[in-house]
Amino acid sequence: MSELRFEAVTVRFGSGRTANTAVDAVDLTVRPGTTHGLVGESGSGKSTVARVAVGLTRPASGRILLDGVDITSKDPAAKLARRRVQMVFQDPLSALDPRMSVGSSIAEGLLATGRRHTAAQRTDRVRELLDLVHIDPQRADDGPASFSGGQRQRITIARALAAEPEVLIADEITSALDVSVQGVVLNLLRELQQRLDLTMLFISHNLAVVRYVSDEVTVMRSGRVVEHGSTEAVLTDPSDPYTRELLRAVPVMGRPLDLEDA
Repeated sequence: MSELRFEAVTVRFGSGRTANTAVDAVDLTVRPGTTHGLVGESGSGKSTVARVAVGLTRPASGRILLDGVDITSKDPAAKLARRRVQMVFQDPLSALDPRMSVGSSIAEGLLATGRRHTAAQRTDRVRELLDLVHIDPQRADDGPASFSGGQRQRITIARALAAEPEVLIADEITSALDVSVQGVVLNLLRELQQRLDLTMLFISHNLAVVRYVSDEVTVMRSGRVVEHGSTEAVLTDPSDPYTRELLRAVPVMGRPLDLEDA
């Protein structure tokens, strides 16, 4: 199990007077073997934090440590370490190439392990990964369009797992799914974490979902961390006014909606 630590990470887009600070000196630690929820409204910077962790965005300053190795540096050791952090994106349909079978997409993830696989080994591993996420291995040759949204999301999880990560980042992966399907995906994540000893950063604006899967929670607003603590403490007795606003915005069955705020 690995620890992922963000130290004073700042991300800016643009330059000069037009520069926009998307993430401002964020400190965050995802402890080994835990799920850390990262919450905030749209534009809070939480997805940018995820993209920096997997190398899709460069930080202006600060660093990200995976078991003490700075994975934001250009050192060859950093590149190897960064492979151990994989990300599952929000939209599974855009994340999967429609021209490729799902088996071929998953097989691409095997390249990140740095090991050579024979054709037979790739086939066997793809079937194992599909079975791991509860997709019929016999459907490895099917295209993404032949699967439901929830199935496609499970397939993208399988592709991320093909790289044998120690840290898995899930960025709003249930936001586009029906409630019943969300439950299937969330239960799968909990199962995989226990089975594979994964460390997870779970990003969402849905506090109910975060409460279900997370051990700790960090709340972001306008690129900054405003609150952090155990899930129970933060979501039961929040100290920051913004966190209390987020909690009040969660719909409750039987409570009429305030249409002025809708």
